[in-house]
Parts: sequence; C-alpha cells; structure tokens
Amino acid sequence: MDSIILQNIWLIPCYPLIGAILALPWSLGWSGQLGTRPAGYVNILMAGVAMIHALLAVATGWELAPHQISYSWLHSSTLDINFPIEISTITLTATAVVTTISLVSQIYAVGYLEMDWSWGRFFSLMNCFGAGICGLVLTNSLFFSYVFLELLTLATYLLVGFWYAQPLVITGARDAFWTKRVGDIILLMGVIAIYPIAGTWNFSELEIWAQTAQLDPTVALLLGLSLSAGPLGKCAQIPFQLWLDEAMEAPLPATVLRNAVVVGAGAFVLIKLAPVISLSPLLLSILVILGVATAVCCALISIAQVDVKRVLSYVLSAYIGLVFIAVGTQNLDSARFILFNESFGMALLYMSVGAVIWTNITQDLTQLGGLWSRRPFTAMSMLVAIISFIAVPPLGGFWGFLQLVTSLWIEQPWLVGVILIVNTLTAFSLTRLFCRIFLGWVQPMSERSVEPFWLISIPVVSSAVFICHLPSIFYNLDLLPSWGKLDQMFAPLLVWSSISGITISGVIYGTNTVQKPIRLPLPALQNFFTYDFYIQRFYQLTIVWLVAVSARAINWFDRYVVDGLVNVIGLGTLFSGQTLKYSTSGQSQFYILFAFAGIIILGLMMGLLV
Repeated sequence: MDSIILQNIWLIPCYPLIGAILALPWSLGWSGQLGTRPAGYVNILMAGVAMIHALLAVATGWELAPHQISYSWLHSSTLDINFPIEISTITLTATAVVTTISLVSQIYAVGYLEMDWSWGRFFSLMNCFGAGICGLVLTNSLFFSYVFLELLTLATYLLVGFWYAQPLVITGARDAFWTKRVGDIILLMGVIAIYPIAGTWNFSELEIWAQTAQLDPTVALLLGLSLSAGPLGKCAQIPFQLWLDEAMEAPLPATVLRNAVVVGAGAFVLIKLAPVISLSPLLLSILVILGVATAVCCALISIAQVDVKRVLSYVLSAYIGLVFIAVGTQNLDSARFILFNESFGMALLYMSVGAVIWTNITQDLTQLGGLWSRRPFTAMSMLVAIISFIAVPPLGGFWGFLQLVTSLWIEQPWLVGVILIVNTLTAFSLTRLFCRIFLGWVQPMSERSVEPFWLISIPVVSSAVFICHLPSIFYNLDLLPSWGKLDQMFAPLLVWSSISGITISGVIYGTNTVQKPIRLPLPALQNFFTYDFYIQRFYQLTIVWLVAVSARAINWFDRYVVDGLVNVIGLGTLFSGQTLKYSTSGQSQFYILFAFAGIIILGLMMGLLV
C-alpha cells in the first residue's frame, strides 16, 4: 500500500486538472438550468483528493531516503527528456502544504464568491493553479519547472483578469502578465543554454555537475543571471515588484492561493538552482543586494499604504527578499523554513482581511476601525498570522529568522542588522494594519460589521488553530531545538526587534496619543514612500517611454517606407500598364519601338550600376 501511494504520486497534480476538465460544461455554459455551483463542488472534491494523497505520501515517505521516479517523455537520437519526480521530505511536505492551502482557499471561495456568476471558470482556474504548483514542487527537472512556471503565469493572467468588465482589472492582468514574461523569457534562455554545458536538466545531476564544473566567470555569471531572472519576476523582487500590487485586482480567494504559494514558487526553483548559482560568487552578491533592497524598500513602502491589499503585497515582497538573502548566502535550510512559514502566514493574513472586506465592502484603512468587539474571531486569527510572520516565539517566523541570523553572524554580520531592521519594519507595518482595522473609533463603514458566515469563518479560524500547533508538530519531529539550546544573543535581539515594532506602532495607531493621519516633516519624503519610491513613474519615463518611442518609429517606418515603397511600385505598375495598353495597335513598328526603348533603359541602368 505504501509503495502504491508513492509510485503514483504523479497523480497529485492530475487530480486538480481532472477537476478543471470536469467543470468545463459549467465553465462554457453548457449546464443549462443547473447553474455553476456544481463546478465549484467538483473542483473542491478533486482538491480534497489531492490533499489526502499528499498527506498519505508525507506519512509514508517521511523517513525514506530521497529518491527519484522517472517517466520518459521525449526521446530522440541526441535528446532525451524525462519527467523525473523527486520523492523526499522536502518535496512531499511542500506538496502537502500546497494542496492544503489550495483546498482551504477554495472552501473559503465558496463563501466569499457566493453571489458570483462564474463559479465554473473561477474554480477551474484555481485548480490549474494547484496543478501547476504541485507539478513544480514534485518535478526534479529544470525544463518541466519552466513549463509549470508558464502554466502559473497563464493562470495568474486569467485569474487577475477574472472580472474582465472592469478597466483596472484588465490593466492589472496585462501588466502582471508582461512583467512576468520578461523574467520568463530570460529564464528560457538560461534553460536552453545550460543543457549543452551541463548535459542535463535534472536538478540532482546539476548539483553533482556543479561540484566539479569549471566555467569561465563571465559565462557562470550570465548563466546564473538568466536562471535567476524567472524567480525574480515570480517573487516580485526589485525591479519586478510592481506586478504583485496590480495583481490584487483578482478575487481575494485567488490572491490567497497566489500570494501564499505561487509567489514563493520562484524562490523554490531558485533554491533548487542554488548549486549552479553558486558557481558565480558575484551573482551570489547580486542576489543578496537585490534581497536587501527589496526587503528594506518594500517594508518601508508598506507602512505608507492605506489600501489593505497593498500593505500585504509589499510585506510579502519584503519577506521573500529575506529568502533571496538566504539563497545568496547559501543558507538553504533557512530559506526553506522561511518560505514554508510564509505560505501559512500569508494565507491566514489574506483570509482574515478578506473576511473584513467581505462584510465592510471597503479595503481602505482610513474607513475601518473599532472592529475588535464586533469581529473577535477574525481579530484573534489575524493576531496569530501577524505573530507567526515576525520573530515572536514559539511560532514559525522566529525559528526561521533565528536560524538565518545565527548562520550569517560569522561571515556577514551586517546582514544580521538588515534582518533585524526588516523584522522591526514588518512588525510595525502589520501592527499598524491590525490597529487601523480592529482598534480605535468605529468608523461609518464598520458600524454594522459582524462575523461572516461559517464558510468564511471556518477556514480562517481553523488555519489559525493549525498555525498555533505547528511548533509542537515541528518539535515532535525533531525539527526545532529545545528551549535550553537557544542562542542567548540572537534570540533576545529578534524578540526585541519584534517588540519594538509592535510597541511603536501600537502607541501610534492603537491609542489617541498621536494625531492621525501621520505626517512626516517633509511632504516630499511622505510622497516618496506613499508613491512607492516613484518606481512606477521611473518605469514610465524610461522603459515605457522607450517602448512608446520605438513603436512610433516602427509605425512611421512601416507606413512611409515599407508601405510607401510598395505603393510606389504598385502605382508605377498601374501607370506603366495603363500606358502600354495604347501600344497594342497591331502595328509592328510600335512593338519594335518599345522593345528598343526597353533595351536602351536597361542598358543605362546597368551602366549606372557599373
């Protein structure tokens, strides 16, 4: 029985796809009077089957040594492409996380989109998300990782543009798609380039090859940059961070799944590519610099936002920036732990704020407040998500940060200071979010707010309870150290950085001692943070302007040079034809005259060419 579960683990990505296919009659409007609700139930059922299979696989293969199952996909004389599946503790756990969050987000969507008219299309796309991410974490091939990343890009575009009648939705879907396409195209160049160099796309074989590879530093840098571009785009890191903010136009249940697991998919691939990336020390430094810049800048930007979703989108980019720091410093276990914690914490954060948005019909923080007495279960769930996201023991964020700063202190102590600053800023931003929603005076938009009905409340509360029990689960699996073995220097530093951010934010936004809204002494500095460091304006003045000018130049060249030349030739042919028709008189002297004239003109042209 155990071997059957693991040998057929390739079925886990297939279950969601089967659900999406079975929902086609409702997605295409063939269901008649049945409505679209059965499509949602079918997809939820298949997502549940995938989760059960994944959990059984974790229980079966937890203590087994990592091994691989391979299926032949394409074979030719010079090319052999297999679909390898890695069965290890990491991949099985990641699959269980993905399928669990996929199921919870779809159950949450039943309540959140209760009145929506297009259940079939929505739930089918959600299962495409689930299938793509399950295939991504299971495959041991760089080629198929790229294929699954492309599936996720397509599903992102379709889900962000789900409410396609709204202009902002279309703009957000388009910008998100094209921004990610830039990184995907560069990644494809790296995928193609590495095969003739390494002779394989298999991650395990690439790791062995990288141990003895002797590449020119320039080749190693360019190869690593191209392979890192895709993860940079997927994870919304500088300079690709703007797409995540615009993708917030998607229905919130889709945002839960995308921001909890899909955004981290790029980082998961980057961790697998770490042996290849380590061939270029300069590239590792670049990844650290990009991670630091993204973590600090996005944490600062999140503090200045008044839109709930924008706050969380920039917090997520900052948090994933820490993963890039871990990968750049080759602390891969810390990167995996932080990424794992981000999945559950971000899912609960978005479901909590979604419960507020669903009943209050606003996501503007200035219109919310005083909901603690009206929404106690949602408030407690958000508190759990916030504490798990920052370094507060015993929840997950603390252990990931502690492992990372302990490893960094010896070789790169300045990065410890960066992590403490980012943790403080994140604690400040999330506490500000909590205070503006649940504390303070009751605003008109929150006057009649109540807890949502059970299809929304149960996924939120159950996720909070699960996160609270994660430390004990990890401890029983010997994945966490005992309290007596904690680092006596870094553990207090991390806790105090969290307490500092929480306290300062709580005093400012949780009490009436400071007048709000908060204004910085310099209006220019206030606008600098509010408008995202003017990064979007910079893009408009550089890349967008360059593309627009190039498009106008190409349009002019096509209209007046290419099309103009064709028109001149056409007019010349028409004129000569109209002229020659008068020579058809039947008299031979006219034919001889035109023949001699043609010979003379041809001779003159050849003489000019010579």
